[in-house]
Amino acid sequence: MTELLQLTVLIPLYNEDESLPELHDWIVRVVTENHFTYEILFVDDGSTDDSWVVIEHLSNRNPNVRGIRFNRNYGKTAGLQTGFQASRGQVVITMDADLQDSPDEIPELYRMITEEKYDLVSGWKQKRYDPITKTLPTKLFNSVSRWISGVQLHDFNCGLKAYRQKVVKTIAPSLYGDMHRNLPIVAKWDGFSRIGEKVVQHRARKYGTTKFGLERFVNGFLDVLVIAFVHRFSKRPMHLFGTFGTLSFFIGSILAVWLIVEKLINIAQGAKFRNVTDNPLFFFGLVAIILGVQLFLAGFVGEMLVRQSLSRSTDQLVAEKVGFSEQNMPV
Repeated sequence: MTELLQLTVLIPLYNEDESLPELHDWIVRVVTENHFTYEILFVDDGSTDDSWVVIEHLSNRNPNVRGIRFNRNYGKTAGLQTGFQASRGQVVITMDADLQDSPDEIPELYRMITEEKYDLVSGWKQKRYDPITKTLPTKLFNSVSRWISGVQLHDFNCGLKAYRQKVVKTIAPSLYGDMHRNLPIVAKWDGFSRIGEKVVQHRARKYGTTKFGLERFVNGFLDVLVIAFVHRFSKRPMHLFGTFGTLSFFIGSILAVWLIVEKLINIAQGAKFRNVTDNPLFFFGLVAIILGVQLFLAGFVGEMLVRQSLSRSTDQLVAEKVGFSEQNMPV
């Protein structure tokens, strides 16, 4: 039976070999001082530097360190998803590997989950040490995310978060793309409504260079819209397509009836009339009817697909693992 620990510190990473030893030692000092039973789980997202060599060395030094290495770079969401599935802690705390997140925040985040009974606690980097090219898009992204989701957080994209174990096990199978920016939204729409926030320390990057790019925030906006659609309609596509299809078919039918009645009235009165096809409304009505039928059929097909595939599989390939035994392998 898999041993249940108090704490999993999950660290997805890509090319962070310089910072890993210092981060490991800092985490160990904090959890030891607070007498936690713990594991540190590194997920190497296909690094091209010596990150995996460092992780193997740390695992040999510390039996509480485990590592997973992907065969190529899949992105942070894939790293978190795999780490969530492999985690053994009652509380799972995620943080970035670049030393910009402080492990000193771990005890309070743990307390908020275990004592204040939050499902998820998100860090808020109130004072940031990032250039305006990163902070301004972040503020815009957070504003749009709050407006669309109703989750009132200041910093959705903060890597420092704490989760109750049930939350990560529930949301992990549905993660894909770049959904790591929107995990509080996913959690809320999966029924975990007790979401808190904690102001956390943000430190300047000590090693390496940022992986940030403006396109990541453009993708983030699109992902919020995708999540809104998927979580509201993925299990009931007919509610969306059927509604719009019925409305479109109804409008088209009204236009068709109107044109027919208008022609019959003109014939009855002996008035001069033009062919129905000469009226632009005829084509609007025809398009609306055809579109309505197509949307309704799309909803019907969607319903059948949902019923035939209620589960999805991950596609990232794990190249190596360290610190795992057959008893604690992730599902």
